[in-house]
Amino acid sequence: MAKNLIIYSSRKGENYVNGRIVDLKKGNTEICAEFIQKAVCGDLFEVETVNDYSKDYHECTEEASRELKENARPELKKYLESIDDYDNIFVCGPCWWGTYPVAVFTQLERLDFTGKKVMALMTHEGSGLGNSERDLRRICKGASFGHGIAVHGADAAKAESAVADWAKKNVD
Repeated sequence: MAKNLIIYSSRKGENYVNGRIVDLKKGNTEICAEFIQKAVCGDLFEVETVNDYSKDYHECTEEASRELKENARPELKKYLESIDDYDNIFVCGPCWWGTYPVAVFTQLERLDFTGKKVMALMTHEGSGLGNSERDLRRICKGASFGHGIAVHGADAAKAESAVADWAKKNVD
């Protein structure tokens, strides 16, 4: 049986939802990552930076923009050292300026994706998958790629069946 890993970055607290700022107890991407885990089993790994992003949504977006422009690789609280035991890797994140938060790249660039199957999930408020699949193809050398899915962040809590169906199709 194939082993699955769900790598995700998620933002709780202030978020942009349907045109306004709301306080989320759990980030939209974390909700979707848990839907994947429930559907296909697997291990969850949360990408967390040593230095927290601003709690203020607008300040956080400026930090994210600056990091992307600088091609930054923020230090993480913990790292996956190997994905040798896994067959399928789901990479999940919020769409920040058209791609994953750069902290996700901090983690991915440390890993050997040879022979792995990689799938993108992005939560968004209008950007869809953005450049996430292109960026995964650039970083995850040696991998094959399944189809990605974009989940409207405001609808994440209601997307369990869509996310589960997508995940199951990608591991079959």
